[in-house]
Amino acid sequence: MAFVNYISIIAIPFVIFYIVSYGFAMKIKIFDSFLAGCKEGINTTIKIFPTLIGLFLAVGALRNSGILDLLSSLLSPILGLFNIPSEILPLMLVRPISGSASTAVALDIMKNFGVDTTIRFHFIYNYGLH
Repeated sequence: MAFVNYISIIAIPFVIFYIVSYGFAMKIKIFDSFLAGCKEGINTTIKIFPTLIGLFLAVGALRNSGILDLLSSLLSPILGLFNIPSEILPLMLVRPISGSASTAVALDIMKNFGVDTTIRFHFIYNYGLH
């Protein structure tokens, strides 16, 4: 375990050192490349921002309308056959659409049912949400 901690501590400085060393060796203008990457990141953010707003509004409307709660109560017997808590059905429906929206749904579930419930442990192990 100590070895893994050691590796995690040196990983980021090593990657930065490697990038800078490679840039010097190849005579690349490192800072200019960094700024170009930042500009590209900002452009990407601007391009996907309307989509993110639309997804968050749609998921919020679904959650507030009660449709997800209705589906949870209707599908509860079927989910029970597979030992899946019906409270995580909204997460199961939203996860394929948007990872960010599913994180918001997961946080909402933890807020409503607590962080130390079997519901939380179920979607941590099955959906990788922490």
